Amino acid sequence: MTDDAPVTDEPVTDEPVTEEPDSRRLDELLDDLYHGQERISQADIYRRAVSAELPAQLLSRIAALPQGEYAADEAADLLGGSVA
Repeated sequence: MTDDAPVTDEPVTDEPVTEEPDSRRLDELLDDLYHGQERISQADIYRRAVSAELPAQLLSRIAALPQGEYAADEAADLLGGSVA
């Protein structure tokens, strides 16, 4: 046995993480999309998410939505966002 520290894939840093949470970016996208709109299709949500360069994890969730139209609260519930 050795007393060496375990090796991890993540770098160790003392700096705080400043990455914006995915849910905040999703909320901003949904706010922008639904401004003046009652329902938006899954395809339109996906296209705008790609255009906004959302993380792959969010794009996968949006792509997994069944085809159809969604109200803002429905989309937020299904995708893990919140509607203000």
